[in-house]
Amino acid sequence: MAKARTAYVCSDCGAEYPKWQGQCEACGAWNTLSAFVVQPAKEVANASRRVGYAGAEASRVQPLASVAGEVEQRHLLRIGELDRVLGGGLVRGSVVLVGGDPGIGKSTLLLQALAALGDRLPGLYVSGEESLAQIAARGNRLGLELAPLKALAETCVERILEHAAAEQPRVLVIDSIQTIWTDTLPAAPGSVSQVRESAARLVRYAKESGTSVFLVGHVTKEGGIAGPRVLEHMVDAVLYFEGESGSRFRVLRAFKNRFGAVNELGVFAMTDKGLREVPNPSAIFLSAHREATPGSAVMVTREGTRPLLVEVQALVDQSSLGNPRRVALGLEQNRLAMLLAVLHRHGNAAVYDQDVFVNVVGGIRVQETAADLPVLLAVLSSFRDRALPEKTVAFGEVGLSGEVRPVPNGEERLKEAAHHGFRRAIVPKANAPKKSARIGDLDVIGVERLREAIDAVGG
Repeated sequence: MAKARTAYVCSDCGAEYPKWQGQCEACGAWNTLSAFVVQPAKEVANASRRVGYAGAEASRVQPLASVAGEVEQRHLLRIGELDRVLGGGLVRGSVVLVGGDPGIGKSTLLLQALAALGDRLPGLYVSGEESLAQIAARGNRLGLELAPLKALAETCVERILEHAAAEQPRVLVIDSIQTIWTDTLPAAPGSVSQVRESAARLVRYAKESGTSVFLVGHVTKEGGIAGPRVLEHMVDAVLYFEGESGSRFRVLRAFKNRFGAVNELGVFAMTDKGLREVPNPSAIFLSAHREATPGSAVMVTREGTRPLLVEVQALVDQSSLGNPRRVALGLEQNRLAMLLAVLHRHGNAAVYDQDVFVNVVGGIRVQETAADLPVLLAVLSSFRDRALPEKTVAFGEVGLSGEVRPVPNGEERLKEAAHHGFRRAIVPKANAPKKSARIGDLDVIGVERLREAIDAVGG
């Protein structure tokens, strides 16, 4: 009988080594190797059979043409923002990893999702952190109908799968994966080996039984999912809850999704009755100024399949330091430094001796280059203490030679701006519609150079 062996696995990239070393050769990280007990494949297969699902026996070679016509089965959770982030509903047999800071609402959202499914799709909520009484108390506090909800307080993955085989749930919630352990490994719960093996068994169960599985994941102080990096590769979708401390708004973002758009965004508000959908997310990302304010510009960003109006604020002030500060919240800081150099060279605005602070309102993080033009207009507005014209929106990528490049889905962005009452849009010339295709009352100004955009706002 083959014996288990010990390997050392990098918690960042999942690379495996026969003995411990200080640095991972694959990703370069230091002190990330942890002991991992590798079980013989035969013992793992026997453990799989004991909990009621087959293994390799259920697999067979098939020509792709014979399954090309099969459509993935989806079930709407009836929580619109969550359905949007998942790509249009929950796919049968999918495994979704949900991460976020402590107390941000992961458990609340999934409990609400099971309650929304009700009798349509039987679910099982497995908690390794709370007692059943605590889960019931939360359900009562949220005003949920508890009759169709079933819960289990268990941390052993073998016993969880035994209960699942008996109950036959269509949706299984594991809260959280870091508390789950398998009795085939001697390591402590939460270790790399336990998380990796427990998740692997739950993934196999989901694929072979057709049960949709939600895994709640703890996050590290750096904001990533705790445990081995390979965990994110094993699942079908990775969703992160984001939100500023003290704010009641929560943003659910898809960082990986095999069944939908990556970077899709769902917006919720935390209330005393749990998480509620925000029907008009653009409204929370715009500050309600009574009059035009210097240093403020509105852009139209695109998150997944949704265009969003977002306010970008900038503050430029004389620096008393030899090396002026460059602070960006919600934007990539190195890109801000590059844009300031472009503004100096092609916009005739020297801010090399100024502290520059840029913030995206609402705590959202903008990751696309369409923010380049509004960021520069906001910085210039603050630098010259001159507000941009009211009801003006802008978007576009700015190159190092001062050209304004087009961005995808320009027409959808303009329609979103017109829908919210904006009257002027400064956009790349290639994104401007033809005169015959006017969008509402929106006056679209197409520009090819940064200098043209500055002139358009009276700079």
